[in-house]
Amino acid sequence: MPEGDTIHRTAATLHKALAGRALVRFEAPRLGGPLPLPGTRVEEVEAHGKHCLIRFGDGTALRTHMRMTGSWHLYRPGERWRKRPGAARVVLEVGGAAPDDPGWVAVCFAAPDVELTHGPAATAHLGPDLCTPGADVDDAVRRLAAYSDPERPIGDALLDQRVACGIGNVYRCEVLFLEGLDPATPVAAVDTGTRRRLLATAHRLLLANLGPGRRVTWGGGHAVYGRAGEPCPRCAAAVRVERQGRDARLVWWCPGCQARPGSSTRAGG
Repeated sequence: MPEGDTIHRTAATLHKALAGRALVRFEAPRLGGPLPLPGTRVEEVEAHGKHCLIRFGDGTALRTHMRMTGSWHLYRPGERWRKRPGAARVVLEVGGAAPDDPGWVAVCFAAPDVELTHGPAATAHLGPDLCTPGADVDDAVRRLAAYSDPERPIGDALLDQRVACGIGNVYRCEVLFLEGLDPATPVAAVDTGTRRRLLATAHRLLLANLGPGRRVTWGGGHAVYGRAGEPCPRCAAAVRVERQGRDARLVWWCPGCQARPGSSTRAGG
């Protein structure tokens, strides 16, 4: 599933290509109700956490969530698509901005969550977007308590987009490593100061990775994510991996230097 920084980069790319231009066509075979008509202006493209929102001049908004399978592609009209046409959930073509500009075709492939709204998009329940400067980290701290059972593992709670938007599997693993906390620690055992540090660190890392290039959270890459069996860069213990939470997502952590509050480490546990 794409991290929030990936969706923000996608939205920025789509905004540059589409915003201010008029629709030539809008196709969404699985969506019901009236669709934006040719000539409708694309007003803006923005991200809210892991949701990409395209707003039109007629008051409608297209919301997409990529989850594990979706992606947005940009093509020039007539250019060969890199995925099969049958996987297209949305095809959005805009005209050129000048006589020598052929325009763009934006195609959303295989996204399982696509919605066209005629009012506010269904993102009101989401927490602060940690990919934006000035995100309300204190609100996210309050939401962590409100939306988490006391025994819920902190590693699972950090993925809850009602708490804060943008944190995906990479960031939850790396943030917990940076703050030295075992991902299986119950939320109730994590004090308020540590909760705030976790979310503030996620905010800092997401902002730092909004630009182009490789995502970096430690050194020149990642500290623990995807590194099962390799030595921890901080204490040299072998990085472990296990499944956690309702969706059984893989979580990587170091048993040598990521402790539960009130204990030493998970080594041997």
